[in-house]
Amino acid sequence: MKVDLKPNEVITKAGDANHFINGGNEKVKGKLILTNQRIYFLTKTAEEIEFNKEILPTDIEEIMFFNSLKILPNGLSIITKEGQDLRFQVKKRNEWGQMINKIY
Repeated sequence: MKVDLKPNEVITKAGDANHFINGGNEKVKGKLILTNQRIYFLTKTAEEIEFNKEILPTDIEEIMFFNSLKILPNGLSIITKEGQDLRFQVKKRNEWGQMINKIY
């Protein structure tokens, strides 16, 4: 799992994450990576590579939080301007939300 960084791009935060797919019924394990220029989700296995994501700050409409399993405060939802709801399960979601808010 490797991110090809662009010139002057620096990783500011990275951590394990689950990406909820199929309406939240399934999840893909991977790593969420925040740089000073964009957000990446990279899957842990090559079989799930189609779920890799690159999210540019200009694509972000809103950042929201949710509880997974209705009680665990670890859900981070990135709403895109195209209406996609990209949902991730992360540790320290408040830190993630604050750092993402700084780039968009």
